[in-house]
Amino acid sequence: MDVLLLPLLIIVAMYFFMIRPQQKKSRLHRDLLDSLDIGDEVITASGLYGMITDFDGGTVFIEISDGVEIKISRDTIANKVVYSSDVDGDDGQGPLLSGDDADS
Repeated sequence: MDVLLLPLLIIVAMYFFMIRPQQKKSRLHRDLLDSLDIGDEVITASGLYGMITDFDGGTVFIEISDGVEIKISRDTIANKVVYSSDVDGDDGQGPLLSGDDADS
């Protein structure tokens, strides 16, 4: 009985400490991508900030400077940018990512 209990406990621990958090992270990223709209400011996985100008299926067009537009895969968007002046408790510290807490 004890021989079967240890592997079972290891599998349960792996689920709660590895698999479940990764599924939650994937779900949050998928929800973020679904909520994107034209005019949203975003940051890409490579660190580029820009404003969404158009969508074409799985492709997003982002304006990174006046007259400079790039075409990227929708999946490479890491987060929305929300400026602290748009959030209650403005501390004037600049942009926040959509998952940041304004109180900290």
